[in-house]
Amino acid sequence: MHDFAWTPWFAGGAIWLARTMMALTAASLVYLLLALAATWSYRLSRRGALAAPTGFAPAVSVLKPLKGDDPSLLEALSSHCTQEYAGEYEVLCGVSSLDDPAASTVRQIQAEFPQRSIRLIVCSERLGASGKVSNLIQMACAAKHDFLLINDGDIRVSRRYLERVMGEFARPQKHHGAVGMVTALYRGRAEGKLWSRVEALTIATDFQSGVLASRLIERGIHFGLGSTLAVRRDALDAAGGLESLADELADDYEMGARIDRAGYAILLAPEVVETGVPAYRWRGFWAHQLRWARTVRDSRRWGYVGLLFTHTLPLALAGVIASGASLWSVWLLALGLCLRLGLAMQVGVGVLGDRQVFRDLWLLPLRDLVAFALWVASFASNEIEWRGERFLLKNGRLSPL
Repeated sequence: MHDFAWTPWFAGGAIWLARTMMALTAASLVYLLLALAATWSYRLSRRGALAAPTGFAPAVSVLKPLKGDDPSLLEALSSHCTQEYAGEYEVLCGVSSLDDPAASTVRQIQAEFPQRSIRLIVCSERLGASGKVSNLIQMACAAKHDFLLINDGDIRVSRRYLERVMGEFARPQKHHGAVGMVTALYRGRAEGKLWSRVEALTIATDFQSGVLASRLIERGIHFGLGSTLAVRRDALDAAGGLESLADELADDYEMGARIDRAGYAILLAPEVVETGVPAYRWRGFWAHQLRWARTVRDSRRWGYVGLLFTHTLPLALAGVIASGASLWSVWLLALGLCLRLGLAMQVGVGVLGDRQVFRDLWLLPLRDLVAFALWVASFASNEIEWRGERFLLKNGRLSPL
């Protein structure tokens, strides 16, 4: 009698759970279709931008905040010194001390490209919790030009990078003010280890598709990506300047968001850059991804909660388990897998030109399951680890622990 009495309740709960999971899966399929539409929209706009360059080539100061001896640093800096750019440009490399191993790499680049204006800036002051922004503040004071272009030390670019990024500042805007920032998509270059490949796959098949979906839903880009932050000084000043970002973890996102709120337009350049992905072990991968997840969580709180609907494969798999492998749940899982693979190829290969996606596509289910676990874990704490230091993250601001 005891078992019989509990059976209706248990059965009702199981049916409710199965229906909930299948409803969430169906909603996530809508997101995949939306992301596919956003990808096609961007590809069309990029084709138009490449076909009709503006020819605008203002003088620009490229700011590279550096720390440590990154194996890809020499190649990345070299790519900035071989630009086919009609305007004047300088490359400023900032280090906190001349003892930093990056300083010797900069000297090597200076010797290799004597015709380029390449300056090594020692940023000895610590002006906030973010060492990177602290360096940028001091580098910007030394920069000669009214346009600044900021990107990370390991960013590798094509010969037409400056032409395509800076040209966007002259792109006419129908419903916005002057262009205040131009940012760019990026792909990861994996170092061959499993978790390095998984992170590169994350960049190509998840993060960038989210950026493109946001561009479609929000009718434009309203934030910055650290791969490229090209700004007008007047727009940066109107947004509070670099000094206001000294304690921000998501300084790239915040810089763009504040420039947008100041009334300037932000454009996505018709250019894709490349960043190096370290040869992670599991712990390093988890710590980096968790910091990334908590950064996004603190930057876009409700949007981050809505990322639940981007986890199609975990939701669909949960639906199959909860429903006892019902026909509908299996059908939704199969459809979700097809759309997920299609989106990965459209963004990873079609937009980013990342050929690693072909090789690592079989890792996509593993990546998606780990990503769901990271999304859940990101709500458990406000602590992050960044460049060997631990911080408390609160309302986007960093406090050393």
